[in-house]
Amino acid sequence: MTDQPRERAATYTVLHSGYVGGHVASTVALVRDGDVVLVTDPGMVRDRELILGPLREQGVAPEAVTDVVFSHHHPDHTLNAALFPNARFHDHWAIYEGDLWTDRDAEGFELSPSIRLIRTPGHTPEDITTLVGTPAGVVAFTHLWWSADSVGDPFATDLDALHAGRARVLAVADIVVPGHGPAFRPTDRTPR
Repeated sequence: MTDQPRERAATYTVLHSGYVGGHVASTVALVRDGDVVLVTDPGMVRDRELILGPLREQGVAPEAVTDVVFSHHHPDHTLNAALFPNARFHDHWAIYEGDLWTDRDAEGFELSPSIRLIRTPGHTPEDITTLVGTPAGVVAFTHLWWSADSVGDPFATDLDALHAGRARVLAVADIVVPGHGPAFRPTDRTPR
């Protein structure tokens, strides 16, 4: 099986670029592919309007979001999940919808022909990356990097796995949307 999404029809918008320092906020993004309206990592932000305002600007009501993906279960990536009352929630081992818990491995799971999940442990043992095929290339929404210049991860549970995950993502990604920073195009100087 390849990590490449089968199609490249999705669009994406970064709703909020995250940061770390004295305060912390996750990078939150909107992905659309056919009937799938996906939000990634709706975690901590200074004000929920920093998610909801850009979402409205994209013509999307919170109730219209069909899916939410958590890269991992830290609160800075999950805290605002309840903003999306009709969504299915995806993590490393299940889909949650209302009171239904459906077991499934994230590895290779497709939300649509252009949206694929893969396991990329390192920061935590349960990390996943969302790979999105767009007309401009493959976009990876991931916590393998905090930002474009993240050499390591001071909180990583497994640095060897983190570096292996980075190599795996860099083999397919044209754009990386990191956990706490703006999107970037990988180069030969991107930390491996």
